[in-house]
Amino acid sequence: MALVSEFLGQLSLNVAHEPLYPTVVPARDFDPDRDATRIETAIKTKGVDEQTIIDVLTKRTYSQRREIAFAYEKRAKKDMITALKAALSGSLETVILGLMKSTSQYDASEIRGSIKGLGTDEETLIEILCSRSNDELVEIKKVYSDLFKKDLAKDVAGDTSGNFAKLLLALVDTKRDEPSAIVDYEKIDADARALYDAGVKIKGTDVNTWISIMSQRSVPHLRKVFDKYKSYSPYDMQESIVKEVKGDLQKSFLVLVQCFENKQLYFANKLNEAMKGKGAKEKIVTRIIVSRCEVDLKKICSEYKDTFGQSLQQAITEHTKGDYQKAMLSLCGPDQQ
Repeated sequence: MALVSEFLGQLSLNVAHEPLYPTVVPARDFDPDRDATRIETAIKTKGVDEQTIIDVLTKRTYSQRREIAFAYEKRAKKDMITALKAALSGSLETVILGLMKSTSQYDASEIRGSIKGLGTDEETLIEILCSRSNDELVEIKKVYSDLFKKDLAKDVAGDTSGNFAKLLLALVDTKRDEPSAIVDYEKIDADARALYDAGVKIKGTDVNTWISIMSQRSVPHLRKVFDKYKSYSPYDMQESIVKEVKGDLQKSFLVLVQCFENKQLYFANKLNEAMKGKGAKEKIVTRIIVSRCEVDLKKICSEYKDTFGQSLQQAITEHTKGDYQKAMLSLCGPDQQ
């Protein structure tokens, strides 16, 4: 029972103000008892019936999977997550166990995994903290504390340093303004000017000014600021970042700006990068598809197709194989012609 409550926790409502474009939507004619029976039979089958597990769990929302887990426990007198863990292995196990967490629990677990133990997985840390909305980050902080009995800000501070740490901590602080219906042209101009004055205009960079503007202003406001910025600077914001700062700080600012401008295009680019050459960087592909399937994966798919001339589903088919491929394709949903 402990495991069910630990992983499934409180069913968190999706608090994002941003419009949702999920590929995984509530299944119609949903019957948790019937699904629990199917899962139980699939696990007991000699050699495990992975296809049924994929068919059921990738086509249900988190709240539905949670109901299945409770129905399974009632039926089998066993914890479903433990049973799935024992029955599955490799990439498919990672995907299915990821799906048994809510979006914010999954994000919190990925962050925890990136800072636990020796060394830090900066790429994961940057991707999640710099691409999530303020509402998502508020939820992640709460869930992180519930799951790991630790403070996210303290863990991030303990694992990063310098201006990189300052930027991530400013994002974790979740002080971003709410979008407003009123467009403040004076403030847009002042912020654009301040970004220019703090970077390209001077020798060196006043990073603190960049951090405070990029971590506190609303996203619609920042889009207008970056547009206005071009009237002061010979470079756009992304070019300025590349010229002014280096390393993880540069990567973080770039992810932020790309996500402010078009978050789904950022994820499409990242998926394309992860599937270049032979095979795929499964960790990245899994993280994006599992974490975004109930948020905006449909829009990521359409950005992918528009940008790369082939569908995300085609790329997954070319670069992955077996049950992992089946699960990824199922989460992406049908290829929209």
